[in-house]
Amino acid sequence: MTVLPDHTAGPQTTSVSTDFLALTERPVIKRKNIGQIIGVIVVAYALVLVAITAVTNPGFGWPTVAKYLFDLRILDGLVVTLELTALAMVLGFIVGLLLAVMRMSPNWLIRGVAGAYIWFFRGTPLLVQLLFWGFAAILFPTIALGVPFGPTFIEWDTNTVISLFTAAVLGLGLNEAAYMAEIVRGGILSVPAGQAEAARAMGFSHTSTLRHIVIPQAMKVIIPPVANNVISMLKTTSLVIVLGVGDLLYNTQQIYAKNLEQIPLLIVASIWYILLTSILTYVQSLLEKRFSRGAAGTIAKKGTR
Repeated sequence: MTVLPDHTAGPQTTSVSTDFLALTERPVIKRKNIGQIIGVIVVAYALVLVAITAVTNPGFGWPTVAKYLFDLRILDGLVVTLELTALAMVLGFIVGLLLAVMRMSPNWLIRGVAGAYIWFFRGTPLLVQLLFWGFAAILFPTIALGVPFGPTFIEWDTNTVISLFTAAVLGLGLNEAAYMAEIVRGGILSVPAGQAEAARAMGFSHTSTLRHIVIPQAMKVIIPPVANNVISMLKTTSLVIVLGVGDLLYNTQQIYAKNLEQIPLLIVASIWYILLTSILTYVQSLLEKRFSRGAAGTIAKKGTR
């Protein structure tokens, strides 16, 4: 019996590989998504409709918007809004840091006081808290320093000490502290427990451990959400209108109460809020990138040791 050589294997393999290469060189035609096309058409139509309405509807009053956009009263209110935002956030961060440390105290009474503060200020509306500070003189007509149930050394009129602006800062800042406390506590808990244990083994007290070891490392976790709260606080300051504080929204209201151009003036206020929010959002993104790089660099250094 004679075995004939198989001459078909080579050509078949070559043919298959050639066909495969020919297929891979062909352009890939993506399947059209009808739903996506319809969605794009609907969104484009809505945008065109909004643009046409904004241009043709005289109620928007764009000439009035241009007239009052840089009005001195608007700019004065803008400065007050920025001052309220900065002062309230500083107060909120300081008190929030203190509350976070108290919440992590080994003493049950200190933990309970901090927990009660957070529970109360997070459980009541901010608007109500602002009004309470505005009407503080009803509860305490005077503020005095002296011996309890004894002689008074010095006394002030409450309305003189707690002005409307001060009441607004206290209301915004103390409310923010309740939320800031949880942010700070979360940042502290993100630090490995071994760091604190090593510090205590070296003779550091609980307070010194937090101050020199834990909190500096926790700032990488704390700062990005704090930046987000700053953006939120900028818009929340508009609530001080109930106290008559001359912020951006209050001054806007005073203008349109006289000229009855409500919509154009509200657009003016919105433009400034959007502009400031956009700037703060950009700063927030820079902070997040910086601290994320810092955290990654720290991990890399630990890994190479």
